[in-house]
Amino acid sequence: MATKELSVKEKLQQLYDLQTIDSKLDEIEILKGELPMEVSDLEDEITGLETRINKLQASIDDIEKEVNNHKANIAESEALIEKYNKQLDNVKNNREYDALTKEIELQNLEIQLSEKKIRDTKAGREGKEEALAAAKERLETRTKDLDNKKVELEKIISKTEKEENKLKKASEKARKDIADRLLKSYDKIRNNYRNGLAVVTVNRGACGGCFNRIPPQQIIEIGVMKNIIACEHCGRVIVDESFETEE
Repeated sequence: MATKELSVKEKLQQLYDLQTIDSKLDEIEILKGELPMEVSDLEDEITGLETRINKLQASIDDIEKEVNNHKANIAESEALIEKYNKQLDNVKNNREYDALTKEIELQNLEIQLSEKKIRDTKAGREGKEEALAAAKERLETRTKDLDNKKVELEKIISKTEKEENKLKKASEKARKDIADRLLKSYDKIRNNYRNGLAVVTVNRGACGGCFNRIPPQQIIEIGVMKNIIACEHCGRVIVDESFETEE
């Protein structure tokens, strides 16, 4: 059995009804404001801070290992110097004395080099520790901000969730009855405007979307509902004021 072709008025009514539902959903989104985006941004920032903190901590740990290695080298050199000094008491000739003296000098140089490396490494660690402390402080602040934003958002969601789910189901149901061509046009117009209005009524002789005057002849055509009329200025679908009254 062939589907009955809808009249222009019926098609306009479908679009107007869908717009009414979607506008109510938009109002809920406005009530939420920028909170969902702010929560998402804070979560991303916190993830980034946690990654930075882990990297800084790992770097500080590596520096500490390096310092300990240098300290171990110093201890080893000191032990060798003590050993060589004891051997100096028992040298039998100048050759042995010179060899031991050179070894002692070499180990002293090793100690000086390790001490310099420790100083340089510690200087680098101080900068990283300052950066780590700043990152931890910011993480604590941003975590508190996130908790507050989530509480605020959850309060709004708890108040609007039931109504929002109901409207979403109504929107999905309304969309199924509208022709694909009209639906694509409707969605395109909605996406073009921040207020999401794709279907508007005549408002005191003007477009209810952009408020530009509508020619008298076109107002008559809109009232007759023989064709779908779009505003020549903003492209929104314009319906007769009677739709608003019927609603």
